[in-house]
Amino acid sequence: MKEYEVLVERINPCGGAKHSTKEFIEVETDSPAAYVKENGQFPIMESLVDTAGDTVIVTGDGNGYLVRYTFTE
Repeated sequence: MKEYEVLVERINPCGGAKHSTKEFIEVETDSPAAYVKENGQFPIMESLVDTAGDTVIVTGDGNGYLVRYTFTE
């Protein structure tokens, strides 16, 4: 299993990303997507790799509430 530092950003429709709540957690997993599916609150909407090589997974409820997970090895 790989170890990741994960930035979890909870974004609500009123405040947007500017006023999101953020926390860092340590995660051991073989698959970031599998971790989010198992432990996330909402279904996955988007998954990508950013320019730094980090895996970014965005989940949401379709009504403006989003949770963005950034996995850094």
